[in-house]
Amino acid sequence: MRGVTELLRPVWRTLPWPSLGAGSAAGLLLAGMARLYPENFDPWLALNTLRTAALAFALGLAFLLDDPARHTTATVPVPRFVRQSLRLALVAPIAALWWTATVLLIPAELRPPVGATTLEAGAACALALAGSAAWIRRSQEPEPGVSVAAGLLTVAVLAALLLPDDWELLVAVGDPGWDAAHGRWGVLLGAAVGGWLISTREPART
Repeated sequence: MRGVTELLRPVWRTLPWPSLGAGSAAGLLLAGMARLYPENFDPWLALNTLRTAALAFALGLAFLLDDPARHTTATVPVPRFVRQSLRLALVAPIAALWWTATVLLIPAELRPPVGATTLEAGAACALALAGSAAWIRRSQEPEPGVSVAAGLLTVAVLAALLLPDDWELLVAVGDPGWDAAHGRWGVLLGAAVGGWLISTREPART
């Protein structure tokens, strides 16, 4: 426990604040457009604005595990799971506040169901974290953020364009497939969390 406490300050200082800040700012700016120009928005555009804002934040979150001093910090007597969880724990309250502000920037009459959109945002963020953790586990790269963010963006675009109707994720509010789509979002979130947990284990030593 003492080792974890001693890590708080250095971990806070080494978090990738520029990337996190850029993702957060982009998301807030997008959502703010709905507040500034509500006459140009309809519920479908407002929903996709929130989705794009969540993706922007997830792209910033892909850099969360970047650590230029990775090969130095790996020698501390604190497991990888704890080190990575500590980074997540420090950012989680900020992420919650950011998402609350982003949702509230969408005018109430245009705002989509908050629970469902939060599920989508959570899945996107979990995928970013799982991708970063997996990349770190399988390589010696100390800063996988750029590669993971590019991969996440590519997957998002392909999912929007190529998924068949039976697997569609980006459906409109009121669409008959809304509930089924969010069932798939839940599965995606669970898989991403599971992938993150697996990837944060220390690799087997030979």
